[in-house]
Amino acid sequence: MSSANENTELLLKLKQEIAASYPDFQTNVTRAWKEVIEELGQITESISAKGSAYIPQINFSELRTLPPERVDEIRRIGSVVIKDVVDDAEATAWKESLQEFIKANPDVPGKFLQKCLPANDKQFFMLYWTKPQVEARSHPNVLAASAWLNNLYHDSSEKNMEGVDLSTPLTYADRFRIRHPGPEWTSFPPHVDGGSIERWQDPAFRSCFNDILSGDWRKHDPYALSGRFEARSSLYQRANQASVFRTFQGWLAMSETAPTQGTLKVFPDVLASNAYLILRPFFRPLVPFGSAEILDPKNWEYDISFADFPGIYASPDGGFTGPRPTIELHPHMMLDKTMISVPKVMPGDMVFWHCDVVHAVEVEHTGQGDSAVMYIGAVPTTPINKMYVQIQKDCFLKSINPPDYPKGSQAFSGIARRAEDLLSPMGVHAMGLSVAV
Repeated sequence: MSSANENTELLLKLKQEIAASYPDFQTNVTRAWKEVIEELGQITESISAKGSAYIPQINFSELRTLPPERVDEIRRIGSVVIKDVVDDAEATAWKESLQEFIKANPDVPGKFLQKCLPANDKQFFMLYWTKPQVEARSHPNVLAASAWLNNLYHDSSEKNMEGVDLSTPLTYADRFRIRHPGPEWTSFPPHVDGGSIERWQDPAFRSCFNDILSGDWRKHDPYALSGRFEARSSLYQRANQASVFRTFQGWLAMSETAPTQGTLKVFPDVLASNAYLILRPFFRPLVPFGSAEILDPKNWEYDISFADFPGIYASPDGGFTGPRPTIELHPHMMLDKTMISVPKVMPGDMVFWHCDVVHAVEVEHTGQGDSAVMYIGAVPTTPINKMYVQIQKDCFLKSINPPDYPKGSQAFSGIARRAEDLLSPMGVHAMGLSVAV
């Protein structure tokens, strides 16, 4: 575990190393910073005016025939609702089966998330190998949607892409929630997953943002594969930090969930948010946080003499957490206006958001029924992902937690244990249970 002084030294050195790596860094990023601030001011009006309608919605049956302008819209916003991926009845049955599983295994690991909840009212479950989860991840339509999302990315370099296959998805085991109406959830404020300080520290990961750090932020392509498939997103092996490359994170709805009913919120412009978050550590305000003048780019100055990476926090378990942008530290994102709830979903619909998208979970759930989802991301075949799946496969067969999560047993009554528990040959391959992955 690093001390505070060691972290300060590391972050300060990293910031100065980055500044020295790009020609005319101060001049270029200062110009870019002003431009990004102006862009954020413009898009905020459009986002707040449209609200949830800003998020694209498409039907699963449309994926192969979407016009290019719709695909470009999804790329720009970085989030999408894909409807009718799975039949309503099948998704609802998965929820009922999970509830029966929890009832039969009352000691399963789960979070209460708020102190006011009764001790037996778990709503977020650290379960990975229940039969509904294994079935959902191996469902042919879920895998087809994942492959379509993976193919929104493209090769933009001369690098060797051997071992990369966007059309052959892999499985990344994650958890599920069955959230009840009532008490507030404050455990999931705006944040970005898939790497913390690694976005700046790991050379391959940093290369994904070269255009931003060079000052040409408008040229930044969040869907360029260069750097992505070899980026190390978990340099410190912190528990619950994904070490794989997920093109999109996502969940499958097992219940009807609408805005204000405990659903997902996103910042719907992945280019603008990436540019702002990557540049933010190199600037400090000349006026107090919270003042009306703080939005004026003239009241900010380039400064690499301080160690802070705003929104990045040292973890007590080692390494770092974040990025977690806040209204105070990232005022130009105007998160109170731009974090919008995804539209209403029905059982069997899926919601996906780009791996760089700032997202959160609504604090309030004002609905009448559960807000139930299984977390299922889109994972392409890459060398790093294939290695992870091989280890994950052994965890499945041994009924233990997957490698990115804290160690623990999953040997509960009714847990899935065999390839036969999966729904499709594609799903068997995606789990590494076929002859070769």
